[in-house]
Amino acid sequence: MRPIWTGSISFGLVNIPVQMFSGAETREGIELDMLHKKDGGRIRYARICRKDGDEVPWDEIVKGYEYREGDYVVLTPEDLDKADARKTQTIDIQQFVQEGEIDIRYFEKPYYLEPGKGGDKAYALLHAALEQSDRLALAKFVVHEREHLGVIKPVGRALVLMQMRFPTDLREARNLKFPDGTGLNKDELKVALKLIAQETKHFIPEDFRDTYTEELETLIKEKTKGIKKPRTHEKPPADTSAHDLMAALKASLKD
Repeated sequence: MRPIWTGSISFGLVNIPVQMFSGAETREGIELDMLHKKDGGRIRYARICRKDGDEVPWDEIVKGYEYREGDYVVLTPEDLDKADARKTQTIDIQQFVQEGEIDIRYFEKPYYLEPGKGGDKAYALLHAALEQSDRLALAKFVVHEREHLGVIKPVGRALVLMQMRFPTDLREARNLKFPDGTGLNKDELKVALKLIAQETKHFIPEDFRDTYTEELETLIKEKTKGIKKPRTHEKPPADTSAHDLMAALKASLKD
């Protein structure tokens, strides 16, 4: 893997050199191209200049900010680094928190932090301190021209930085209607709790995979070989009505 960022973790007056690596892959499932229905030709997207109408190669593209309608100031990578050299080169620990204090909606994207040259001892120290204190390190850092919030957590022997959303990035559930829980049947709740206890297991990530994509891959292979299978017309499960709730719960329990 290639690092996407190099800098240091600021831990009090201690600076730990690290490299950041992506900790997840964005899987889009089967990649389907857009084709012209008439002749099967592939549709492509082009970078067209609005002034001259010509397609522009990547090496002639720069970034700019529109400060007035139609007028831009060009920003180079050097300009972006000058905004605040410390912020662009440092994962700055702000405080330490308990994991349970953070709303799950804030968590966004994981990154591995690998110690740089000479940073092994300080890295291991922070790892051990977080592990033994059962705390997360809440930090701020800049990647892709934006400041982010994140938490650092020991995972195995690694320190993982989980990028977070700011409160302003979250949408409030305005104009949405949620039940207040009044009128719940105690017997139904008892059976629901029994069902949850019955289906509670240890989480084993390898037990889960993208079966929809696997089925789609099989379908594509069959179509390339000219195999035609009859379509199945499975109906989506019917919604459970309040009247049928207890019956559905009991039917879900294993004997």
